[in-house]
Amino acid sequence: MRNFAAAPVFSLGFRPFFLAGAGFATVAVAIWALWLYGRLPGAQPIGGMLSWHRHEMPFGFATAIIAGFLLTAVPNWTGRPGLQGWPLIGLLLVWLVARLAWLMPMPTALLLLLQMPFLPLLAWMLGRDLVAAGKRDNYPILLMVALLAGCQAMTLWGLSTDDTGLQRRGVLAALWLVGALMSVIGGRVIPFFIQRGLNRPAVPAANPWPTKALLISGLLAAVSFAAGLNDVPQRWLAVLFLLMSALHLLRLWRWHDRGIWRVPLLWSLYLAYVWLVLATLAMALWHAGVMPQQSLATHSLAVGGIGGLILAMIARVSLGHTGRVLQPSKGIILGFALVSIAGVCRVLLVPFSGVGLGVSALLWCGAFGLFLTRYTWILLKPRL
Repeated sequence: MRNFAAAPVFSLGFRPFFLAGAGFATVAVAIWALWLYGRLPGAQPIGGMLSWHRHEMPFGFATAIIAGFLLTAVPNWTGRPGLQGWPLIGLLLVWLVARLAWLMPMPTALLLLLQMPFLPLLAWMLGRDLVAAGKRDNYPILLMVALLAGCQAMTLWGLSTDDTGLQRRGVLAALWLVGALMSVIGGRVIPFFIQRGLNRPAVPAANPWPTKALLISGLLAAVSFAAGLNDVPQRWLAVLFLLMSALHLLRLWRWHDRGIWRVPLLWSLYLAYVWLVLATLAMALWHAGVMPQQSLATHSLAVGGIGGLILAMIARVSLGHTGRVLQPSKGIILGFALVSIAGVCRVLLVPFSGVGLGVSALLWCGAFGLFLTRYTWILLKPRL
């Protein structure tokens, strides 16, 4: 058992959680698509398949990747040892039990009880090191993890009371909170990756106020969803989302270098970040009464933005932190393209054809399946 805990896969948080998150992304979307097309008969999970899908994509898939990234980044920020061995295995098991619980017959109260511990535990583990090291500039990230736990509590309360509106608000608030977290992390690492990947000289630090404005507006957007303010179009929210879109666009303009289009680990991040511009712009247009479906903005963020950023980030981080050359295989480069095309199909094809859902799901599963085929052994083996 001691040798099991000392295995390379449990040496740092990104290894098991990137594998678990990518594997779950592949399986969960495949199950959802098969059910939508009537190819998956049988008993449904508590609350039905829609409740399961709504909950599991942000609180199962996204939180696994967030945990893997932050459990790896926080030790670098603080200089303290990262979670490893049995404590890391324990946290992973808490996440895994919550995923499996949906597939087992049990009282609703027990299901909810098994879902709740993961995010508070993650926040406590991260907060312990950040507070001990006095890293106050990273407290907003800790706040967003805690708010994600609150969104999950809202979603589960809606499930227990059969309040689908409350479920929807909790999930959408979580989704935009994940988007805000991605923008904060992306704002830190993407310029650094571009500078290192293209051997460019270090640039002076940008004015911090646009980044702070993006953080505050992102949190306000999440709160507006939790409060139900996005249930009907409102002009003042159009202004908020238009501001967010402009700030994201300003970032892209500042980061752009023609050299990124020759480096897959860079253009994949840049292209995925473009989806954040599109998602916020689409929300502004919906609130302005120009666009008919809010779900197009939601899936721009979820599939193209969060899905694309996650795949690009875990591909780059996995290579860097295992001592590999920062050159992805042709298979994972194809995966970068597939997840972006999946976003295009989900947003542009679905309103006109029911086939779009199936095509988007197939491309998504292909993208994360390619990650698993190319990176599983990398994450299981020792650092070079």
